[in-house]
Order: sequence, then C-alpha cells, then structure tokens
Amino acid sequence: MKIAVIGYSGSGKSTLARGIGEKRALPVLHLDSVHWLPGWHERADEEENRIVTAFLDANPAGWVIDGNYRKMAYDRRMAEADRIICLEFSRTVCLFRVMKRWAVYHSKTRPDMGAGCNEKVDLAFIRWILRDGRSPTIQARRRALREQYPEKYVLLKNQRQVDGFLKRFLEET
Repeated sequence: MKIAVIGYSGSGKSTLARGIGEKRALPVLHLDSVHWLPGWHERADEEENRIVTAFLDANPAGWVIDGNYRKMAYDRRMAEADRIICLEFSRTVCLFRVMKRWAVYHSKTRPDMGAGCNEKVDLAFIRWILRDGRSPTIQARRRALREQYPEKYVLLKNQRQVDGFLKRFLEET
C-alpha cells in the first residue's frame, strides 16, 4: 500500500502518516525532514528529489509520504499512490494545532522535522497558515489532483472525518 498525505500546514499530515505507517508496518517519509537542513536552511531541489526518488525506489511494496512539496518527485508520488489523503482543516484549527505543537516542541526538534530545526512560529508561518498556503493556485492544484485521481483521492475536512476514515482504512485487508 502506498499512501500520500497532503494538506494544509497544521492539519495533522505527519501525525496521520506516522499512525498509518505504524499500523500498516509501512516506511514513512516526512518531506519536511528532507526539505529542511539544520538551522532552517533549505536543501537544494535536486538533492531533495534524489532523496525522495531513492526512498520510492527502495520501497516498491509500500510507503507513506506526507507533505506537499511539488519538486520532490510529486508526479511520481501521486501516480504511484494507492490513496491520496488530503487534509483541508479550517484556518482556525490549523493555527490552533500549530500553536499547540509549538508549546509542546518549543526549543526542540519534532520527530518529523529535519535535525537542528527547533520548532518555531513566526509571522511568515502564521501568514502561510492563514492565507498564503490556501492561495487560488494551491486550490487549483488540489482540484486538478482530485479530478485526475478521483478513485484514490480522499478529502478530509475535520478530525471526526479523519478518525472515521482511519478506522475504516485500518480495518481493510
């Protein structure tokens, strides 16, 4: 089983990916851990793509990958995925979850983040959560993806939907 988890920042992509990976015994790749180098420096696009491609090649039987990064073998990930799970929670919920995450991991690095990237919340990230990460361009890409892969695209808009989906999904053989 190959699962791509995409969606808004703060919607719970990494938590969902980690849970599915544990329950289904699948390797999990968090794209934030690929993108961010220590001190919040960005990795070069070519190197990111090589890392993700190597992960895909090394795990032909199945994987879970969370993140939206389009330069990291995006088309291949979406084409190969058996399920594309998109988390589109409200701005308020995403901001609340990011602030909660910051309170828990302040001055520490989350397990799904690149080493040396202590949790932070700044004005640019808040703007991304509330506005920029929901731009018309991003919305159009998600619609196009849903139209391209309607049979495997799952849109979840709140935690109750995630919980229900997860229960049904984990019961599947």
